[in-house]
Amino acid sequence: MPAFYIQQFGCRATQADGAALERQLLLRGCTSAPDSSLADIVVVNTCTVTASADAQARDAIRKLHAANPAVRVIVTGCYAQRAPEELSRLPGVAWVVGNSHKPQIPELLGSLTPGRAGPLSSALFPLSALAPASSLASATPPAEILVGDIFEQKTLLAAPVFGGEGHHTRPTLKIQDGCNSRCSFCVIPFVRGKSRSLPPENVIRELQKLSAAGYREIVLSGINLGMYGRDLSPRVEFEDLLRHILDETAVERLRISSIEPMDVTRDLVELFASTERIARHFHMPLQSGSDRILAGMHRWYRAEHYARRVELIRERLPNAAVGADVIAGFPGETDEDHAATLAFIEALPFTYLHVFSYSKRPGTSAAALLHHVPGAVIRRRARELRALGERKAVAFRQSQTGRELRVLTLRQDENEPSTTPALSSHYLKLRVDGAWPPNQWLDVRAVNSKNDCLLAEVLGSGECYDSKMTCASA
Repeated sequence: MPAFYIQQFGCRATQADGAALERQLLLRGCTSAPDSSLADIVVVNTCTVTASADAQARDAIRKLHAANPAVRVIVTGCYAQRAPEELSRLPGVAWVVGNSHKPQIPELLGSLTPGRAGPLSSALFPLSALAPASSLASATPPAEILVGDIFEQKTLLAAPVFGGEGHHTRPTLKIQDGCNSRCSFCVIPFVRGKSRSLPPENVIRELQKLSAAGYREIVLSGINLGMYGRDLSPRVEFEDLLRHILDETAVERLRISSIEPMDVTRDLVELFASTERIARHFHMPLQSGSDRILAGMHRWYRAEHYARRVELIRERLPNAAVGADVIAGFPGETDEDHAATLAFIEALPFTYLHVFSYSKRPGTSAAALLHHVPGAVIRRRARELRALGERKAVAFRQSQTGRELRVLTLRQDENEPSTTPALSSHYLKLRVDGAWPPNQWLDVRAVNSKNDCLLAEVLGSGECYDSKMTCASA
């Protein structure tokens, strides 16, 4: 069986696809290579959310081919679904497999033996699975293209993602994929398809395994988590899933990666406030503080609706982290619209921002709009938003100085051996005095703010805490 290496790009959903793919390949007897130079096959799992993500993937593929011309490259993911022929022309690419056919990659690799040359015979996949005949009718393509209708895809690739911040301390489990919304700037529904959910019993089983393996904090992720369960029969509400997790697993802290503002209901906030086992952390995409721009984006709320959600959170959880995604330079955005966004963010207790420069995505309705904002203006507005986000983050860190916090230790940073990185429930990054093992609860006091984190002193180990996060010795 061939040795494989997966090179990942993009969001947690893409990384989750890669983790599920790796699990399937290992179960089929393939070998995971520690480095791309030692692999027979390199799977490049792409993102296409921005033009810069596309460019990053193309650059990586060229570098792989330059370093090892004999390696066979499979390009998959969102970019492969959106523009397969574009990727098929890159040197070294043997196959382009869209998200529509990503679950079949293990079958593809399973048919290979190390050293076999040339593209796979299309006998494994029916001709109907290939890109439209008109795209292949000219010359023989340099790569085989396996892309179909993403809206027919019903499979959800799911496996825990280990890595990222903390390096294996906080696994991420994708429980939902796809999106039924049609935000005018977003290409994701066209490359990931309809919303589909991991059945609750599968979610519970995966979380029980992770908890039994000793992981204290687990992150739930999805393309649109608030849509979780609406495709299932019987239908399951996201809030009900969270209650099942609390009742049926021993997960000590559950973190929600991102949720749309209109899905942040009073009942959901009350659930967060009722237990220490759900992280006090809400990431709600905003995109703009201008109602005119929100309408142009086809977002399902206006600024006042979003503000009310933040107020709901602050009423019950005054120290919760509240983060947002913001897009700078959407087509037609004026200086007045940008000023409205700045003022809106300034007025609310955000604790951090993720700022994105608008990127024209082929196939989206926004790409056809007039009055695209000049690049220099977009960059200036993005800088202003990032500066505001940093001021908000600094203010939040300073407001937590002196507080006693319960944190989870992460893996040691070799450059700072005298302190240990840690993360609080409300998404504060800290550096704790001393060298501590990862994945351990500590009770600390935040004493000072430095750079992008808080410095903290240890009050005691939190290991006396049971799974309901109440101190057994109290």
